[in-house]
Amino acid sequence: MTAPSQEPHVVLAPGDRLLEVRDLTVEFRTTHGVVNAVNGVSFSLDRGETLAILGESGSGKSVSAQALMGLIDTPPGFITDGQILFHGEDLLANRHLQRQIRGRAITMIFQDALSALNPVYTVGWQIGEQLRVHRKMSRKATRARVIELMELVKIPNAAARVDDFPHQFSGGMRQRAMIAMALALDPEILIADEPTTALDVTVQAQVMELLDDLRRELGMALILITHDLGVVTEVAHRVAVMYAGRIVEQGDVNSVFKNPAHPYTEGLMKSIPRVTDKGHRLVPITGAPPSLSRIPSGCPFHPRCPYKRPDTCVEERPLLRSVLPGRLTACHFAEEVLS
Repeated sequence: MTAPSQEPHVVLAPGDRLLEVRDLTVEFRTTHGVVNAVNGVSFSLDRGETLAILGESGSGKSVSAQALMGLIDTPPGFITDGQILFHGEDLLANRHLQRQIRGRAITMIFQDALSALNPVYTVGWQIGEQLRVHRKMSRKATRARVIELMELVKIPNAAARVDDFPHQFSGGMRQRAMIAMALALDPEILIADEPTTALDVTVQAQVMELLDDLRRELGMALILITHDLGVVTEVAHRVAVMYAGRIVEQGDVNSVFKNPAHPYTEGLMKSIPRVTDKGHRLVPITGAPPSLSRIPSGCPFHPRCPYKRPDTCVEERPLLRSVLPGRLTACHFAEEVLS
């Protein structure tokens, strides 16, 4: 059993809190041993909010999102602990409810739009499939609504492109089509898993601006999963930093980025190239992330940490604790990092 997180509970107006994840634990049982992909993750999401989940590849970001959606294949994946509360209802205790809300109230945009779209069906047919299945809309009404959705995500000349196939769309347009598909049933929460992967910088900015505009226009909440720190500062309200399957820091995005309270977050900030640093070398985080089947004892970041104390960091696992108003961190020496 994982130790519970110490996230303070904030009193909100009724209906403001859409989602609360408590001590979520996911493992994959393989022939080579147990992979501890998510280890006691806790966070919340309010209506109209954008929460960015950051971390290196393999930190557990996408697995956490798949657990929210009920997309963990069992076997080999097993959710062994925790709660996923949507409007106060535990989705892990009510799998029928989870299936009902998946794709309707909570939807997801996957990393690779080309792989997610079926190459033998038109883009319009795939966007409209949910409308035909869940809302029993006629073919004519579905087509009209699909064109509206394509226009909503700013696909040019939508009426003429509704019958095009995925290979006829550029990478950016395919990602817009995926967003339109996710919005078809008016979700309350949209999970965007690396939505700008393999897109050039200009298109990345357009996609992120579109997601932020849609969040405000439609009043939905957004979970943005990414390792690109640059896109986070423009659109996110809060940020959760993950390392080795755990959240190591949470807080307001501006506060976390300006003054990190965890050495891993500090390392991520120092690795961002800045115009003012011309002529200076970037400061990398030494070493590599641990294998999730062999997570180090104590603090999982201690093999790479410049603040490491052998008698504490190697032996004692730090709990997520409050260090500033609205700021949580899992570091024994967070006050030293802050100073």
